[in-house]
Amino acid sequence: MQIRIHYAAFAALVLLPGVAAAQQANPVADAFRDNAREQAKNLIAAAEEFPADKFGYKPTPAQMSFGEIVVHLSQGNDYLCGSIGGMKAPTRAKVDHGDAKLTLIARLRETFAFCDQALAPLTDANLAEQLPFFGGRKMSRASIMTLTTGDWADHYSQSAIYLRLNGLLPPTAKKPAQ
Repeated sequence: MQIRIHYAAFAALVLLPGVAAAQQANPVADAFRDNAREQAKNLIAAAEEFPADKFGYKPTPAQMSFGEIVVHLSQGNDYLCGSIGGMKAPTRAKVDHGDAKLTLIARLRETFAFCDQALAPLTDANLAEQLPFFGGRKMSRASIMTLTTGDWADHYSQSAIYLRLNGLLPPTAKKPAQ
């Protein structure tokens, strides 16, 4: 009986990692898509939280205003997600950082929806592919994905600081509804 238990345990150790790997064939692409959805949720929630009359706010003259951050994110989403996914971003009407809060948030939502679409076919098999990037240089898909993750985190942090400087809590600092 004990020998059967040892064989069963050995078989589980050998076979289960293969089963787990088969269940998640694209762990990097899946993690990136998950991160994109989480960042979209947080960045949109931060923009919704920020007062409409303060979208022109910037802590110092050298920094972007909150509205400029939202426009920059929207433009970046189209470029970066399009590059990663190998898709051309949709042609959109121009928005300006001085446009209404609802207009800027709607654009941010549209660009994250484009990210969902562009990233859907992403697999781990082509992470090393060299893609055209800023300034005529080439970067691997994985490098652009890493840069994008950092960019979203940077701008969420920036948004969180702007919220706190205006007496508001960033979305990730709030207690979850129960």
